[in-house]
Amino acid sequence: MAEITFKKVLIANRGEIAVRIIRACHELGIKTVAVHSTADEDALHVKLASESICIGPAPAKESYLNIASIMATAVATGADAIHPGYGFLSENPAFAEICESCGVTFIGPSIRNMRIMGDKAKARRAAEKAGVPTIPGVSKGLIDPAEALQFAKQAGFPVLLKSCAGGGGRGMKIVREAGEFERLFNMAAREVEAAFGDPSLLVEKYLPKVRHIEVQIAGDSQQNVVHLGIRDCSIQRRYQKLIEESPSKGLPSELQEAIQNAAVELGRSVGYTNVGTVEFLADIDAGAFYFIEMNTRLQVEHPVTEMVTGIDLVQEQIRLAAGLPLSFTQEQINPTGHVIEVRVNAENPRTQVPSPGLVTSYHAPGGSGIRVESALYSGYRVPPNYDSLVSKIISRGRTRDEAIRKLLVALDECIIEGIHTNIEMHRRLLTHPAFLAGDFSTKFLEHNDIFAGDGA
Repeated sequence: MAEITFKKVLIANRGEIAVRIIRACHELGIKTVAVHSTADEDALHVKLASESICIGPAPAKESYLNIASIMATAVATGADAIHPGYGFLSENPAFAEICESCGVTFIGPSIRNMRIMGDKAKARRAAEKAGVPTIPGVSKGLIDPAEALQFAKQAGFPVLLKSCAGGGGRGMKIVREAGEFERLFNMAAREVEAAFGDPSLLVEKYLPKVRHIEVQIAGDSQQNVVHLGIRDCSIQRRYQKLIEESPSKGLPSELQEAIQNAAVELGRSVGYTNVGTVEFLADIDAGAFYFIEMNTRLQVEHPVTEMVTGIDLVQEQIRLAAGLPLSFTQEQINPTGHVIEVRVNAENPRTQVPSPGLVTSYHAPGGSGIRVESALYSGYRVPPNYDSLVSKIISRGRTRDEAIRKLLVALDECIIEGIHTNIEMHRRLLTHPAFLAGDFSTKFLEHNDIFAGDGA
């Protein structure tokens, strides 16, 4: 059997995902290089890697987004490959090209995959070509508000504006009538140009009551593409996911199968390699679903799929990047049980204001079926410069009810002192009658005040 030839991998990221990748590499017998900013000198990923190098000051653009510094470090340390994690440079095809030109393997999909599927307009056209349903709207990026308004009128108000170049909810605006279209279009364009360097926007029909369903896929260089089931990511705030689970409560099996098949067909049609996630909106009442985008990288919520399938997605990424075939067939993927993940952020749960600072005490929960992904430790100072995600707590049960019960106990056991976190918010979400019943959509938090009546 062919073996992985990588001897050393540089992780171009930080926080819990850097720790996760380091662990996967070490289990494969691969040495690791951690890069860090001056703000992350005492970060856990720096302590756990085989070696570490400071690549710049605290601002991300001068460190974790500094391609020249990262590549110089890769060459100087003799790294065979670079794993970008998620965020930062993970969906930057120019970075992947530079890696290739320097003889360093980019652990991710092909440059062509990234250029097609990383741009929402191109991805939408690819989906249409593959026969995958898309939301009524326009399949090209728009920069002229007058032209965009014509497409909005064709789709019918309300419409949704979203960035072609990036995600994370940036630039997303719901426009309910023509009179406010130009103002919101220009506002969204400025926002996404500042974030991604590209002001172009997509205009699509706004769907008010839908589930956010995503399909994990994996493909190899032998043109094999498989899916690893679905994740329901409908519980979100301002388009930022908070809770992810698999399977999806209340999603009919025939609709789930159709969504999974569509994801695989799209992956095959573009010759997708490595790991990626195809995202859809599902209208359960209508029995319909629509492609919205593809993330050509590892997802924050990948542990959900790992726990429900028993497959290590990070190790699979590394194998695929090394040119090896998929280590499993579609028939060998058998999701079992129910898995739920919550994202623990360093923030005030009521105001959503970030809460960086010194972690005076930290205790990670444990027990059967509990997994924790975190870079916290007692005495660590959470820097104010980066994303507020500090931990992910994942539970697995034989049933959804069991997974929820386990997760609630884990949240009670989790001790993070010195900073605010959103743990109490998750307790309230997980015990809300509508969530327990599976009666929710992407607008759940807009329609339910989970802090009502507590005097806060």
